[in-house]
Amino acid sequence: MSAETLAGLAVGGRAKVTGFALGEEIRQRLMEMGLTKGAECQLVRFAPMGDPVEVKVRGYHLSLRKAEAEGILIQPL
Repeated sequence: MSAETLAGLAVGGRAKVTGFALGEEIRQRLMEMGLTKGAECQLVRFAPMGDPVEVKVRGYHLSLRKAEAEGILIQPL
């Protein structure tokens, strides 16, 4: 069974962050921006070409590269 990622979430979908499959530097940067394990987030929209992805987390909007979103493991809510 493959893990679900933030990039696979439907627009408007909500999820809880369960982990990361990213390099240490990128993971640390995302955690500093509020994407920590257990944080709830909502996928707001994809850009017209699919990159970047806009996510609402902890009351603010965050734009992520699709490659970063593919490395954020989630549990849909």
